[in-house]
Amino acid sequence: MDTKNQFKLRKFVNELKKYRARHTELITVYIPIGYDLNKIIQHLAQEQGTASNIKDKTTRQNVQDALERMIRHLRLFKVTPSNGLAAFSGNVSEQEGKQDIQVWSVEPPVPVNIRMYRCDQTFILDPLDSMIQINEIYGLLVLDNREATLGLLKGKSIQVIRDFSSTVPGKLKVGGWSQQRYARLREEAANEFYKRVSDVANIEFAAIGKDLKGILIGGPGPTKETFFNSNHLHAELRKKVLAIKDISYTDEEGLNELVERSQDVLSEAEVVKEKKIVNEFFTLISKNSDKAVYGPADVLKSLEYGAVDKLLLSESFSKLEEYEEKANETGTNVFIISLDTKEGSQLKELGGVAAILRYSVEL
Repeated sequence: MDTKNQFKLRKFVNELKKYRARHTELITVYIPIGYDLNKIIQHLAQEQGTASNIKDKTTRQNVQDALERMIRHLRLFKVTPSNGLAAFSGNVSEQEGKQDIQVWSVEPPVPVNIRMYRCDQTFILDPLDSMIQINEIYGLLVLDNREATLGLLKGKSIQVIRDFSSTVPGKLKVGGWSQQRYARLREEAANEFYKRVSDVANIEFAAIGKDLKGILIGGPGPTKETFFNSNHLHAELRKKVLAIKDISYTDEEGLNELVERSQDVLSEAEVVKEKKIVNEFFTLISKNSDKAVYGPADVLKSLEYGAVDKLLLSESFSKLEEYEEKANETGTNVFIISLDTKEGSQLKELGGVAAILRYSVEL
């Protein structure tokens, strides 16, 4: 799912999460791909009849009216959409005793594979929530002989799983038999450290399953290669190692540096695409180019002139949909920028909206 569709679905889900009924009267319907829409409508009509048995008069009326609105809404569709359909209806009035029956539906960006009818105090949104979850995940490991940090790159967010401290003694210059013994003790301590790190990595990375796109390993000096060649990682995980990179740090900062240094192998990852477009904008700004503007007023004027080639919108920008609609009128490429990266935070500080222009305009 691309960033734009993911943002729209997340917004839809968050809107419905706000509603909670006083009784079990909010209707949720999921229609799987290829399922006969008429059968769903017939089922809902039967539920209308069953709802007449509800003892509480207000609840009974709300359920029946919500079902009626749902049925009328579904009849607008000639066939089930290609990815299936999720539909929701119910009384969302905040005032007790008042009725405000609303109905929503969405064709999800990925296929619906479940059939569901539910009447509850909340809308059932877990199936849509699971579609929003990032399925582009990379394992990250940075280490030297002193410490290690294990993490994940999930979409655009870098998350720390665990950090480790080692008991490997530092290098010591001694002579004769003592030097050999010291080297052996140091090697044994290093192997024990590698095993501790890999035991956790094997469990955490294997648990991700098929969504694990690859693993990146980094660190200063030769420790990272020694660790990889030690075969402590499971064979299937070793096959997923995409790159081993020289970096300076082995803490959380090291995870960020590892991702930065791995853009050659992460070229299709969302975090790299986002960084690339934002950095293109900041490069133009740093050169005092007249083909980069930011801030709501200047960007809106540029959109009205049809001069915007690429529109960058922070997901926190309050007028996101308004500017996106303007962009669609002139064939502008729209990029929804998350707040999970340094670049995303910088865009937010500029007012949450920026543009790369096709040509310069007078503002």
